[in-house]
Amino acid sequence: MATTKPKFDVAKKARSPAIQKLAITVLSGGPSNERKISRESGEAVADALRALGHEVHLEDIGPDNLAALARQVDAVFVALHGPFGEDGQVQQILERRGLAYCGSGPEACMTAMDKARAKARFADLGLPTPRYAVATTQSIQEAVAAWSLPVVVKPVREGSSLNCRIIRDFEGFRPAVEQVVGEYGECLIEEFIPGREITVSILGEEALAPLEIRTRREFYDYDAKYVDDDTEYDFDIDLPEDLLERISEMSLQAHQGLGCRDFSRVDWRVDDERLQPYLLEVNVIPGLTSHSLLPKAAERAGLSMSMLCQRIMELALNRKFSR
Repeated sequence: MATTKPKFDVAKKARSPAIQKLAITVLSGGPSNERKISRESGEAVADALRALGHEVHLEDIGPDNLAALARQVDAVFVALHGPFGEDGQVQQILERRGLAYCGSGPEACMTAMDKARAKARFADLGLPTPRYAVATTQSIQEAVAAWSLPVVVKPVREGSSLNCRIIRDFEGFRPAVEQVVGEYGECLIEEFIPGREITVSILGEEALAPLEIRTRREFYDYDAKYVDDDTEYDFDIDLPEDLLERISEMSLQAHQGLGCRDFSRVDWRVDDERLQPYLLEVNVIPGLTSHSLLPKAAERAGLSMSMLCQRIMELALNRKFSR
């Protein structure tokens, strides 16, 4: 069993003068289907930053409610999950207003949120990703006929595994695709990879320790992420050390290849029989709740939730002052 040792140099990152007190707006909630989780992430971030003495304003915003951005602050912490928060929309607004903010820029967010576009980029980078196709209203019959089962059916632009299903029988295949197309306009059909679920969090330009997720459910779905108390998270992974190192290296490649910055979370499936990893997606605003994986990986590296949020803020401010 490989025990992934923290490689993140906490002492180096934490070595700084007393923390300068900042005025920070934390954006949470928003209009997406992930609104509830986004509010929880925002509250966790706000509490973490307040614990360091910062002046924190927790705001619930949306495309038609941007009044919170009129407040003069040192920086904005984006904790908005799903469309509007992760697809580049709010980032474009922040750019136009000249506000310093944490996380990836508009183009990287747009690419990462579009699973098909991101997977095409992974292929260009030479990173392994499951075979996929996109079905629309006009192509459902042709798309369904081209696949053998099992497959994964999910929205092209959605988060938290919402409306994501593993399809194992043809009777339910087309209805599942039609349901997603009907709600979202298009549907991603993806090769199902049996095996383990591994995730790697990125902070700055470094990969934190890989984390294996074990759930009693068929996969790491919404309930396993945010509801279940018996989902297990393990840094002691029964996989070869060189494979875990390669997954970490490829995670950083994916993060950088999409143009991401500051932080992200990279999700993988590993075929147990062939020991072959497959990159699923990059999350530009990963969860920051008590169940979330980036805080767990940061804690493994010796960073408390408060220091994780502080580090993310510092990355945003360094970018602001280097312009």
